[in-house]
Amino acid sequence: MRGASGLPKVKIHKNDTVMVITGRDRGKTGKVLRVMPAEGRLVVERLNMVKRHTKPRGAASPGGIVEKEAPIHISNVMVMCDRCNAPVRIGIKLNADGSKSRICRRCGDVLGSD
Repeated sequence: MRGASGLPKVKIHKNDTVMVITGRDRGKTGKVLRVMPAEGRLVVERLNMVKRHTKPRGAASPGGIVEKEAPIHISNVMVMCDRCNAPVRIGIKLNADGSKSRICRRCGDVLGSD
């Protein structure tokens, strides 16, 4: 489903804690560093690590093998609820003032501060 900006709707935001539910890093948790809605991917801190061979670029950045986080598909992660301490689905709740809040589908608690 696409939002008003033409990009796919993403319910996971930067700084959310997520758990990987499938793949090589299944069961591990980490903080979201970057969300890329156009690609449907996100980067999670210290997960999905890959090695990149880099050329030297002057004295400031010597070459070598660098380990870095690679993007992971959004469908392979679930947001962690602080209250449930478990991976949960996310719902949207309309507040009285017209704003929206993300809620945990398991316990009903508000996730993050939007």
